[in-house]
Amino acid sequence: MHGQAVARAPELDLVGRLAKFFPGATPVRIPIKLSRAVTNGDGGARENHTSFLQNTVIEFGTQREVLFLVDCSLEFADRILLETKDGSLQVEATVVAVQYHSQRTVVAARFLKDVPNWIVKS
Repeated sequence: MHGQAVARAPELDLVGRLAKFFPGATPVRIPIKLSRAVTNGDGGARENHTSFLQNTVIEFGTQREVLFLVDCSLEFADRILLETKDGSLQVEATVVAVQYHSQRTVVAARFLKDVPNWIVKS
């Protein structure tokens, strides 16, 4: 079977197109629980809550950003919480880019604080 090309998953291609705008983006496959970060308050004490959106997979990452696909509605500047099942990553981020497609949305989100060593390149 000489000369055959291996087809890439369509989802990875969608995320890969957005990843081109993030220098140093590395392919990763990290399953996460995605929630919307909601701040309630009336100018006094604020309480932070989360509202579960869906489980998804981080497809690309940089030191400060993650890129993934969602089926739900996310928009620029939305605040989200990303959590791995084992708790090794639990961080709030803000949506910095979206690309809408027919059934899914590609999202890039930037961490709100430094997360040292969350992604290790070899």
